[in-house]
Amino acid sequence: MPGGNPFEAPRRDEYPQPPLEPTEAGLIFKAACEKLGYKPFIAPSGNSSGTYTNPDGMRLGACQYCGHCEKFLCEAQAKATPEVLLYPVLFERPNFELRQRAHVLGIDYDKQAERATGVRYLDLLTGEEFEQPADVVVLAAFTMTNTRLLLLGGIGAPYDPASGAGVVGKNFCYQTNSAVNVFKKDWWINPFLASGSTGITIDEFNNDNFDHSGLGFLGGTGISANLTNGRPIGNRRLPSGTPRWGTKWKEASAEWYAHSFTMQAQGSSYPHRDNYLDLDPVYKDAYGLPLARMTFDWRDNDMKMSEYCTKKIAEIAKATDATIVGPAAPRKSPFDTRIYQSTHVTGGTPMGADPKHSVVSQHLQHWDAQNLFVVGASVYPHNAGYNPTALLAALALRLGDDLTSYVERPRML
Repeated sequence: MPGGNPFEAPRRDEYPQPPLEPTEAGLIFKAACEKLGYKPFIAPSGNSSGTYTNPDGMRLGACQYCGHCEKFLCEAQAKATPEVLLYPVLFERPNFELRQRAHVLGIDYDKQAERATGVRYLDLLTGEEFEQPADVVVLAAFTMTNTRLLLLGGIGAPYDPASGAGVVGKNFCYQTNSAVNVFKKDWWINPFLASGSTGITIDEFNNDNFDHSGLGFLGGTGISANLTNGRPIGNRRLPSGTPRWGTKWKEASAEWYAHSFTMQAQGSSYPHRDNYLDLDPVYKDAYGLPLARMTFDWRDNDMKMSEYCTKKIAEIAKATDATIVGPAAPRKSPFDTRIYQSTHVTGGTPMGADPKHSVVSQHLQHWDAQNLFVVGASVYPHNAGYNPTALLAALALRLGDDLTSYVERPRML
């Protein structure tokens, strides 16, 4: 359909709301993409484009494009987040209890019976440690924490990169992102007219949407102009060669703050046997438990893909007739932990059909503890060129049905 993504997979229903309004950066990007023959579209978002009441009776307000979105709560209640849409429904149910300020220390595991028996946690207000018995345990933390808690509990064989044996901690993936800055002197680009996901995107170079013959890599990236905020301390684009401080730096900041934006690639990251998570042999948390350790670097496939797709961004940037186009800088090894690159990390507890190569089944059921379910981006076998959120929500919804079935008749699903 006009304005849609021609590479999108089939789906049963339309989105419940119209898309967000495009930003000035998005309109510039859209015109350049169409000039080159691409099919730009407005990316789906968790921001509400208008007032909306969902099937549970929960209300969302309309996005105000305030430029303070992606790291904060929303004063307009326009973001589809749990505190707005989920918890108010659950609090009405007598069988639901939320225990706040509870730091989980570990999962109790009966290895002989292959069952999780409960969870131990610390009440951060009182300092008391509690044991919560459970017939079913759902591990639904962040990627690193899901993996760490399984390793701490000895639930599943830890991955060994030398031999390739073991499963817990393997398939850790990042997201291979890169960007090109665009400066247009004659165009007013207000960075505060933005939400956390106000983007226009093309999918021509994502995953297997293009011919990889002779390219020497797999995967790809979505390319977008996704203006998310106007906070000048965190986001101040300056042309190459601008001094890092002083009068010239101040003049350039004033000159380009409202006349620049970024085109970015959100790229795939494929698993590599030397990228993994394990327990740190030295460093511990405040409670004496080993921290999670990340071993990661960009591998040949990631870097070749990034080089190819970043050149495509540069071509689009030049097609905007920009005053200045910043350098195209694809991802290169070594990985630099000092630079924020993404929080879209995946893997560590990958799902699959074979217990030799996965931690959980396709139904997110742990192979070594049938009453333990793991949900989160940690179950992804690899990381595609998309946000992990939509698939994560789909897996969580399916898990709800699976848990109902399991409670009625405990078994491997």
